[in-house]
Amino acid sequence: MGPTGRWLDFAAPMNDDPLALRPLTARSIVLSTLLGHHPPRLPARALVRVGELFGIAEGTVRVALSRMVAAGDLRQRAGSYALTARLLARQARQDESRSPRTRPWHGEWEIAVVATAERRPAAERTALRQAMAALRLAELRAGSWLRPANLDRPRPAVVTAQCTWFTGAPDGDPATLARGLWDLDGWAARAQALQAALDRATTPAERFTVSAAVLRHLLTDPLLPQPLLPEGWPGSELRSRYDAFEAELRDLLRQYLAPDGEG
Repeated sequence: MGPTGRWLDFAAPMNDDPLALRPLTARSIVLSTLLGHHPPRLPARALVRVGELFGIAEGTVRVALSRMVAAGDLRQRAGSYALTARLLARQARQDESRSPRTRPWHGEWEIAVVATAERRPAAERTALRQAMAALRLAELRAGSWLRPANLDRPRPAVVTAQCTWFTGAPDGDPATLARGLWDLDGWAARAQALQAALDRATTPAERFTVSAAVLRHLLTDPLLPQPLLPEGWPGSELRSRYDAFEAELRDLLRQYLAPDGEG
């Protein structure tokens, strides 16, 4: 897949924006351009051209590139810049959020329970919480996580090492359980507001800023099976809108990302 407008959340939200859309910076533009490019490596000249699309000077982009290499966000080789391992993992999550791998659901839930009663280091607890969020599990209570067993994805070592896993089904209404675990009404309302923002966006900067918010929102979609979703759930429509929007952005960026030099 070619370049896209997958802008990352690297800037503070704008206080006067009800959708909390992040303003574009040289750093966010560079990283998001690489996140949307497969493979995620581009020459400096191409990244400078993307900055020019948003009115960011070449010197500002090059300073940002140097700082990102120093911070471990990028690696440089032969005049090109590529994502490091941490951001490659982010790219994989973004790709999965747009095209989730699902499987038929027959009512089962996957359940994870922290396997030790001993107090774990804060770093382990944080890593587990982040991994569970990436797996789209919700915490029923401290140390107990669950979701419908409708997703096909591997479990990282951080969760298999700390948890014991089960498969089961609730005694009560699973849709009621799902509504208690996820704020489905809130997610749907924001999705609809973002679709409206896509309709209003006109300039390249506005379009890319809104598309960044859409992608961040898709990363939080619980990806529940259809029987557990409220009527009119906008998840699929938001993905379709983003896909169409991405095709437009890809065409817009093609001239800026032509790898015709090392810069």
